[in-house]
Amino acid sequence: MDIPWDDARLFLAIAETGSFSAAAKRLRIGQPTVSRRLAALEYEVGAKLFRRSVDGAALTSAGERLLQPARKMAEWAGELQRAAESADSSPQGLVRVTASPFVSFDFLAPFAGHVARKHPGLRLEVQSSVNYADLGRGEADLALRTRSTRNADLTRLYTLEVETAVLVSKSLKATLPKRPTLQELPWVAWAPPFEAMSPNPQLESLIPNFAPVFTADNFLVLLAAAEAGVGAIALGHVTHRFSQQRERNLVPLDIDLGPYKKSQLHLICAKSALEIPRVRKVSELLVEELERAKSR
Repeated sequence: MDIPWDDARLFLAIAETGSFSAAAKRLRIGQPTVSRRLAALEYEVGAKLFRRSVDGAALTSAGERLLQPARKMAEWAGELQRAAESADSSPQGLVRVTASPFVSFDFLAPFAGHVARKHPGLRLEVQSSVNYADLGRGEADLALRTRSTRNADLTRLYTLEVETAVLVSKSLKATLPKRPTLQELPWVAWAPPFEAMSPNPQLESLIPNFAPVFTADNFLVLLAAAEAGVGAIALGHVTHRFSQQRERNLVPLDIDLGPYKKSQLHLICAKSALEIPRVRKVSELLVEELERAKSR
């Protein structure tokens, strides 16, 4: 039996997202195509791989047996792709960088303008997501994330210390006490399914019966609410030369976040991806900018 990589990737997308619609979104194909190709794969295997219900798609015992081999296949496919691309002779083409919505909006988008001016042959694709892309599988080339890595196939290229700022609109600040406590602030925060995302857990640990006045599942909506004076927002604040903060209607508060005052931002890459000239060049430019931000 020969299971093509495209079929294995389809199976893996359904298994890891838990639904046909989410798998279709990840693979950028239609849901009917996902259903049709899975049916063909199950016919080839001779067994049902998923149990479908209103809650999504759950692996059968036959599907469970395929899961780990499919994951290994994904990792090797990523290595194969990077090995082929390492033969590129010059740093040009597409480089995919993944980061949180705020880092993507505040740093990577204006950084892309710098890259375009300095290296016209390079193009950036920024994957703004609260989920982690798998660098080993080649889902992205570079990642800026708050957690480092212990994966032997990945490497940490740079770490920047980040101070967490509590930001409010100027209009809201005018109504607050001179030195407000965390409990006295109205907060905007993540809504389900992202309620476990920072800063929600941190604020819950600091504020008894934490209850934000506004929640949303989209970062730009949260930012717009904070700018409109709905509530305070906590963000990892990096002062860099592309900073948009001075152009927004948000100002920092002098407030104690205790153990959550500081965090880290790590630049991560698959070791083999650094053999690709375009990825190596963008990684060098990112390190340069992060080092510049460190000294500001």
